Amino acid sequence: METKSGRRGRLPASERAAREAAVLDAAEQEMLEHGYAHVTMLGIARRAGASKETLYSWFGNRDGLFAAMIARNADRAAGAVQRALDGGTPARETLVGFATGLLILLTSPASVALNHAAMQSPELAEQLLASGRYRVGPLVERYLAELDRAGQVRVADPEAAFTTLYGLIIRDDQIRVLLGEPAATGKQVRRRAETAVDQFLALHAPAG
Repeated sequence: METKSGRRGRLPASERAAREAAVLDAAEQEMLEHGYAHVTMLGIARRAGASKETLYSWFGNRDGLFAAMIARNADRAAGAVQRALDGGTPARETLVGFATGLLILLTSPASVALNHAAMQSPELAEQLLASGRYRVGPLVERYLAELDRAGQVRVADPEAAFTTLYGLIIRDDQIRVLLGEPAATGKQVRRRAETAVDQFLALHAPAG
């Protein structure tokens, strides 16, 4: 890689980050259009306007590139969850916002495609779990523990409570979308999120 002075050298960190983001965007589009099994490093490189050698240098191999895509999506999801939990809104509104975002995320075309990819790669499946539910879970668990301390809910075990909340939100929606059903949109998502949160709050209502 040549620098602006004409000498070969490393890309500045900001430019490298931008180039990597463009490669991950290209990989996501290739995955959505062709499916994981038919995505190639050459196809990604062509779409991103990069060399195949650069992709191997940065990501190691195709699964390394997909792992980077999963990590980026997880960063975005965790950031969105944290912002929702830190928003200062009433508990029900905060949880409905989280539930709505979770439903939209997990049934989005990119998420569905990544789940199909994970079904074909144990390494990606492990990465998806570690970067997804197992990363978001502790954020929500801390929030539920805070609600318990404030007397707004009764949560003896935040981890178990999150598992209950997660199950009420997702139900079998993600499985149905993975099997080809269209994802819920707009008001449907909001209603499902509200129903799940209301059921959760009823289960964990404070005594008295």
